[in-house]
Amino acid sequence: MKSLGGIAAFRNATTLIALAFLALFLLYPLWLVLQNSLQDEASGQFTLQNFTQILSSPYYLGSFRNSVVAGALSTVLASLIGVPLAFCLARVDLPGKSALMTLASLPLVLPSFVSAYALVLLFGHAGVVTVALRAIGIPIGSIYGMSGIVIVFTLTLYPYVLLPTVAGFRAIDVSIEESGRNLGASRWYVFRTVLLPVVMPAMLAGALLVFIEALENFGVPSVLAEDKPYLAVDIFKLFAGESDSNPAAAGALSVLLVATTALVLLLQRHYLARRRFATGARRAPPAIPLSRPWRLAASVFSWGIVLLSVMPFVAVVVISFLRFHGPVLSWEFGLNNYASLLRGSYQPLYSTLLLASMAALLATLLGAPIGYVLTRHRTRLSGLLDVVGMIPFAVSGTVLAIGLLLAFNSGWLVLTGGWLILVVAYVVRKLPFSIRSASAIVHQIDPSLEEASINLGVSPLKTFVTLTVPLMLGGLAGGMVLIWVTAASELSSTIVLYSSKWATMTVTMFQALQGTGAGEAAAAASILIVFTLVPLLLVYRLLRRHDGSLL
Repeated sequence: MKSLGGIAAFRNATTLIALAFLALFLLYPLWLVLQNSLQDEASGQFTLQNFTQILSSPYYLGSFRNSVVAGALSTVLASLIGVPLAFCLARVDLPGKSALMTLASLPLVLPSFVSAYALVLLFGHAGVVTVALRAIGIPIGSIYGMSGIVIVFTLTLYPYVLLPTVAGFRAIDVSIEESGRNLGASRWYVFRTVLLPVVMPAMLAGALLVFIEALENFGVPSVLAEDKPYLAVDIFKLFAGESDSNPAAAGALSVLLVATTALVLLLQRHYLARRRFATGARRAPPAIPLSRPWRLAASVFSWGIVLLSVMPFVAVVVISFLRFHGPVLSWEFGLNNYASLLRGSYQPLYSTLLLASMAALLATLLGAPIGYVLTRHRTRLSGLLDVVGMIPFAVSGTVLAIGLLLAFNSGWLVLTGGWLILVVAYVVRKLPFSIRSASAIVHQIDPSLEEASINLGVSPLKTFVTLTVPLMLGGLAGGMVLIWVTAASELSSTIVLYSSKWATMTVTMFQALQGTGAGEAAAAASILIVFTLVPLLLVYRLLRRHDGSLL
């Protein structure tokens, strides 16, 4: 009985602490954003005028339309790329499959606006490729606008569809495929009518993340939108702009953005709830025997997509060693861009490394016990925590940052102007990743080990710290590194919350892009790529040693 009481105390304490943290740093700021959108800016009285103004403005309706269209097109294209690539990686014997999986995941942890900037350097008005093609009489259209934004989103976000769909194809019971083939159906018919519907939940989960990320992304539209309005950029301008600042209208746009992502999430859940997709697979399906021409075509397609998606980052690194004469790029190699970038201060690099490390550590320390409780102890309270803990998926970094500024710019707890508010934003944004990675690992741990420890008189807290956490270390380390690299490349919340002392590499790059420091921006992007890529490759190598059968 005493052990049961200790388990309940540990479970309730963990749940209440997590809910208190999320209530203070997520729900309260979001409530202030909603409250701000329903107040008259001058009198502070309740009004719907802010929403009326937004919904009656052709400009803001165009902003909303552009964001939704870009998100929808990117989602469709990412799915059209990701699903066939997932099938090839899961069911076709491709050369270099391990390398393909590694390279395919890189766009998720590298800043998407770096890819946007690479396209500008290559295909912008004075880009390398643009100038070269015009010199030989070949006209080329502009990369700016909707087309460029959709291209960047597609190439950087398709891994969201790819990775879960690969797992989905591997989990299909091979017998249902064999049944279709035995009845005389072609492979294409079986794929379209049997395999694709079964992996639909995984595909839709990834597609949902693509749409939300594209809708909420600040960096890519800020680089490529030119004169076209987009929601995330307009929210930032309305809240932090020097000439057209309007926090109430920014709040209304923020509510519209969150409502759109929440609606899409609800539609996805409604669709999946009405269908059954389980197949009861006992083993991974074997590779499909293909003729040499088809195997070659699958290899060319797979390697072509993956290399195309990482090419912008390679281009940025190469361009960072070239000399700029104003906005014009020349083929003179040197370290001038790096010298110019680091001549002033190493503070942005130091801030990036420190803030990302603190965020990764705190998110893991908070997410690990939450994931454990959600997996081992399902109650109404933990169910509430599960729902609240996933809210950051539907909230853009810009909206969360605005809420944090409204909440902690005055009063009993002032965080603005320092490093702590940036760490809080990163932890809240990345907490779902930590919770899900911890939960996945706990599912693989035999609960009888913990039960035996508690029955021997060890407290649940000590059992968790000394027994469960060591067993979770592999998964926690991988999740921590992913949090680290995504926090290091975070822009949307950083650009709203940073102070001059705590400017990060992403802020430095963004400011250089807004000015004339194209070379410094390329150097900053290259340093950021190196510092995010190295830990990712180290963890990947560690995991390969731990599990040699990665693929």
